[in-house]
Amino acid sequence: MKKLAVFVLCLNFLWSFGQEGVKDDFKPSTLNQPGQEYPMVNSQGYVRFKIKAPAADSVSVSLGLGGRGGTKLTKNEEGFWTGTTEGPMDEGFHYYHLTVDGGTFNDPGAKNYYGSVRWESGIEIPAHDEEFYALKDVPHGAVQQILFPSPSTKTSRRAFVYTPPGYHLNSDKEYPVLYLQHGWGEDETAWMNQGRANLIMDNLIAEGKIEPFIIVNTYGMTNEIKWGGIRDFDIKYFQTVLTEELIPYVDSHFRTLDNPENRAMAGLSMGGMETRMITMNKPGLFQYYGLLSGGTYSPEDLKEHEDLKLVFLSAGSKENPDRVKQAAKALNDAGIKAVSYVSEGTAHEFLTWRRSLYQMAPLLFNE
Repeated sequence: MKKLAVFVLCLNFLWSFGQEGVKDDFKPSTLNQPGQEYPMVNSQGYVRFKIKAPAADSVSVSLGLGGRGGTKLTKNEEGFWTGTTEGPMDEGFHYYHLTVDGGTFNDPGAKNYYGSVRWESGIEIPAHDEEFYALKDVPHGAVQQILFPSPSTKTSRRAFVYTPPGYHLNSDKEYPVLYLQHGWGEDETAWMNQGRANLIMDNLIAEGKIEPFIIVNTYGMTNEIKWGGIRDFDIKYFQTVLTEELIPYVDSHFRTLDNPENRAMAGLSMGGMETRMITMNKPGLFQYYGLLSGGTYSPEDLKEHEDLKLVFLSAGSKENPDRVKQAAKALNDAGIKAVSYVSEGTAHEFLTWRRSLYQMAPLLFNE
């Protein structure tokens, strides 16, 4: 009995220490709706929620470390449900939603972002290195929506095009182009919204770390697939849209350097899979490849890619870092220039991919 009592006292001490270790310096998330106080984030990465649902019997948040239910909230007498994640979240951007009496809803306090094939609530956990994607007082490029004709899908399709600062001031200068793809369940808005790609580019250009180039994002899930059915994805439909419709449109409507040595393709997760498939099917169309948490190449895969200038492979340290390192080494040993990058402390998430773009961009179009 004495041993049991001591054990219980130790558990109580550890629980109390954990609770007391959460700093009470919570501030509204930077991605909240205007004027909304919750959700809140503290300096350690804990997230606190407050939801008004007086008639509900249960409310939980998918974000958190509380098992399948995420963070379970507790109801007070005024009908507000509150709770804090059991532990700190990884730095960077995260999707989440509410489960109210079994139904899925977005948090009315947070802005929404397209992910998981639906508009999800978003939250930003401040990162120690967030300066590289911060909004700063530097010259900014433009992000514009275009609608390009797609005979293969019998409609017009949407893309977003980032043009660097000064693009509209100098009518003679031409630019390289990076075709940059989103992941499964996302769309063409992901890289500029969740990924902050335009701000990453603005800051790199302002610091003189890269030569300016254009970025194009378009919808890659041309033939729809459900979660778990990725093996059923047929690349030929999106490959037609990208290579036969979008690229010619961009080259004819923007001041591009329309040759393979000034054209790159990269993507995150499923977008990396698409990049790998298209570059394998179309050797010579691009001379820079980037797979961001999106697989690897072997030397055998690239034996017909004679003019290839760079392969960039990345992953989070909580993913498969050894795989990308080993793949890059094998490519370099075979005489193919390859660079691997591992994002420390992150998993399959947008801070991994923001950091990957930041590392990859200076390596593009500089030979």
